[in-house]
Amino acid sequence: MILFFTFLSIITTTISTSTPTRSPPPFLYGNYSTHLNFQARNLSSYHINCGTSTNTTDNFNTTWLSDRYYTGGSTSVVSEPLRFNLPSEKTLRYFPSSSNGKKNCYSFPSLPSARYLLRTFTVYDNYDDKSRPPSFDVALSSTIIFNWRSPWPESTSRDGAYSDLFAFLTTPSAADLCFYGFATDAPIVSSIELVPVDSASYDSLSTGENLILVNYGRISCGSDDHFGPGFTNDTDKFGRSWQPDEAFRTGSEIAVRGLLTENTVNGTDKEPNYFPMKLYQTAVTSAEDELEYELSVDAKMDYMVWLHFAEIDSRVKKVGERVFDVFINGNNATRIDIYKEV
Repeated sequence: MILFFTFLSIITTTISTSTPTRSPPPFLYGNYSTHLNFQARNLSSYHINCGTSTNTTDNFNTTWLSDRYYTGGSTSVVSEPLRFNLPSEKTLRYFPSSSNGKKNCYSFPSLPSARYLLRTFTVYDNYDDKSRPPSFDVALSSTIIFNWRSPWPESTSRDGAYSDLFAFLTTPSAADLCFYGFATDAPIVSSIELVPVDSASYDSLSTGENLILVNYGRISCGSDDHFGPGFTNDTDKFGRSWQPDEAFRTGSEIAVRGLLTENTVNGTDKEPNYFPMKLYQTAVTSAEDELEYELSVDAKMDYMVWLHFAEIDSRVKKVGERVFDVFINGNNATRIDIYKEV
């Protein structure tokens, strides 16, 4: 039996303290970095390069705003800026307790009620010559969304990490992104992006709008590179980025085979989730009985798991030629016959 996956994403749900109302109807979707389409319908998109004083445009045509909307703090540059590819990864804002107490925020103005993608980039890279990354929490609408605890993994401390989530924002106070330092530690942030997305995305009509969906993994099976807006010229209308899957596969790699097609895959880039076609143009199969992935998660949280499939293997030509079960933590979640479904 050959098992087949295109990609999976894992999202944890966190209760929000706000009381959202229905967001506006779907808006025009252009490239992730195109602000004009959002502004035309009074939906603002922000890409803030923390620690800089001028606006810039990167190689992927994303316009980055100079640092703004903060309540305090100071600016700095990473120790080895030449190691970072993007200008938005080279600078940062840090919030010493002496600047504005233990709570420091970015407050975004003029945000209409809508669902948004929030993405941050955080890197230490020994910018302060103390060789000790800080411990701090990050909160959106008074709900803790990200936790940073010293010591950080060495690769994260030196290279940085992206974090993202989806949330409904409905009031001016809901647009506050706040940083809370521990003891004398100074929270840090290198870039902040806030982009409106479809209000019905990720099953919000069933789950309701009082949830913040924090990304725990967005994986493109069979892909060799991290891709998505801000990283490559590939388009994702929600601004999502996708990691290659090899680091998350467990077991023997001998029987694993990658699949790739340049053919058009129908049913992609459609509302409300607008998953890009490139996700479905790569896949992995296994000649063994199992193809297994393992991701680290917080056992105290609830998770939403999305599995997407496309039959791009030319050897499969009829119903029943590829049928397999999907198990999540030992529980049989579903049985799949991709050819039959699509």
